[in-house]
Amino acid sequence: MEWGREHDSILAMAEAVLRWAPPSFALAGHSMGGRVAFQILRLAPERVTRVALLNTGSDARPSGEAGEAEERGRRRLLAIARSQGMRAMTVEWLKGMLPAYRQDDTALVEEIIGMFERKSPDLFEIQMLALLGRPNATPLLAVIHCPALVLTGRDDGWSTPARHLDMAQLIPKSELVLIPKCGHMSTMERPDEVTAAMRAWLERPLT
Repeated sequence: MEWGREHDSILAMAEAVLRWAPPSFALAGHSMGGRVAFQILRLAPERVTRVALLNTGSDARPSGEAGEAEERGRRRLLAIARSQGMRAMTVEWLKGMLPAYRQDDTALVEEIIGMFERKSPDLFEIQMLALLGRPNATPLLAVIHCPALVLTGRDDGWSTPARHLDMAQLIPKSELVLIPKCGHMSTMERPDEVTAAMRAWLERPLT
């Protein structure tokens, strides 16, 4: 599904998914998608049979200088997207998302750039606003009672293994998976390993 200007919050995105989704479903979200997944679980937990949370986090944007620094960084990327194009923005964004040993992986880098180039600076701004205003989902973790996969790359410096360990410890039926030699873009960096983890997650009993 495509996001429009009206989807500039995590709540609006979650509500749109729930309008589109079947009555019950397995739910997986990567990065910002994981934050949308948390909001879906907050709104309609009875509809979610299981959840996979990939390279994400449950915290709100921090207050004070840390939060202001995050906003400056995101707005700088938006300025690059508007002035130089989505390709230039993605090249800059990837400096913090791929491990140093993957920065020269031309095939991977071009695949990620191509994904971003199919979108517009306007859409990037919508997603930026949603992330800056993200709600704190940490209090929700203890009441997630469906089977949960919590997965990230061992070398993800943005959505760190430590953050995922904290989340997994709070979710009752969770399994923590850390993919070796992998950064933030786990589904593209290590698709075989992520697929295996998700197959195991889908095969876990619901009770």
